[in-house]
Amino acid sequence: MRRGDARLVLLAACFAIALAGCTTEPAGTAGGRSGPGATSGTAPGSGSPSPAVSSRPLDLAGLSISLEEFTSVEGGPLGIAAPDDDTGRLFIAAQDGRIWVADADGSVHKDPAVDLRDRLMSGGEQGLLGLALHPGFPGDPRAFVNYTDKNGDSVIASLAVDPNDPNRFEPQTEEQILFLDQPFPNHNGGDLHFGPDGYLYAFFGDGGSGGDPQGNGQNRDALLGKVLRLDVDHPSGDRPYSAPSGNPFLDGDGRDEIWLVGMRNPWRNSFDRTTGDLWIGDVGQGAWEEVDVARAGVGGLNMGWNRTEANHCYPPGSDCSTDGLTPPVTEYSHDLGCTVVGGYVYRGTKYPALAGVYLFADYCTGRIFAIDPATDKFREPVEVGSGGNGISSFGEDAAGELYVTLLNGDVSRVVASTR
Repeated sequence: MRRGDARLVLLAACFAIALAGCTTEPAGTAGGRSGPGATSGTAPGSGSPSPAVSSRPLDLAGLSISLEEFTSVEGGPLGIAAPDDDTGRLFIAAQDGRIWVADADGSVHKDPAVDLRDRLMSGGEQGLLGLALHPGFPGDPRAFVNYTDKNGDSVIASLAVDPNDPNRFEPQTEEQILFLDQPFPNHNGGDLHFGPDGYLYAFFGDGGSGGDPQGNGQNRDALLGKVLRLDVDHPSGDRPYSAPSGNPFLDGDGRDEIWLVGMRNPWRNSFDRTTGDLWIGDVGQGAWEEVDVARAGVGGLNMGWNRTEANHCYPPGSDCSTDGLTPPVTEYSHDLGCTVVGGYVYRGTKYPALAGVYLFADYCTGRIFAIDPATDKFREPVEVGSGGNGISSFGEDAAGELYVTLLNGDVSRVVASTR
């Protein structure tokens, strides 16, 4: 995300996902990257498909995506969590600190599930930025949130369901899991997801300003500019979490919470429910937007920032070493937009033409893009639709159907057809 002289019009709760970049000049190209250092699996850049994914070609040129009105909520929606409990309901996180409940028919409950406005700072790139339900939910009654507190610092905390109302979380049950000092008010990241391994993945930007002045992206002793992997079911010492076995720096050479390094500002991410692959939309600095993938079980990858911006050396025009870096699987320049919004691989059943396609979007232009996720070879994104500017997030319900949120309050279903 970007701040300052932003090119974006601030929508709804004045949430500016994109910070104006330092330059719009084409950057030098960084080629030939690969992904050593993974704990297991096949590193992106190898050109081989994920073993669990069909390599059949997808007809992206014949795919058309549109958005169908589902509901609307207050406060600037930017995240969706869906319990797998046969209710069909969605928990919709709004930037201002409220979490709304929408039933399967789109009706929104009058009162929010919880209202955290009294404990967070909202506006610009701050607020309630992430929501994830425990994999055992509602048997395990915890929801996990990531927000910027009154001082602008990041807090990951858990909340428990009200035992008398399954559609409400009790604010007094908040338990802080992780606190992270934020040196600047932008590049907070904030997304949260539970992986297929049952661990909580937390996504943090590089701490802000522009160009990563503190060098957090490449600093393994800093949690900023990283994807973290936490076991929130087994506290360790004075920490309410532990670092799972298999975390790449568990035995030294970095913080044991770290799963991936080299992130600038990962804005909206997802796990493919079929393969377990982790998809990341990482917002660029001034010229390029990128999508990264870490195949299932692969940790320790370095996604490049701030040595590279997407597939290009950073700063623009400089020479850079790409040894040990994992390249994005796709990118687009600021001729097509300015802030990537990561999406999902479609695994629902309503739209066979969309099966196995990874969708993502651009916040500024509303362009919706698609790629085939079954190969690690670089490919250009295919524009397949438009959702209007202000797309803030994608979401997935329990059946694998997809949704899009916009900061003006709209929540829409993704609809696919052929053309």
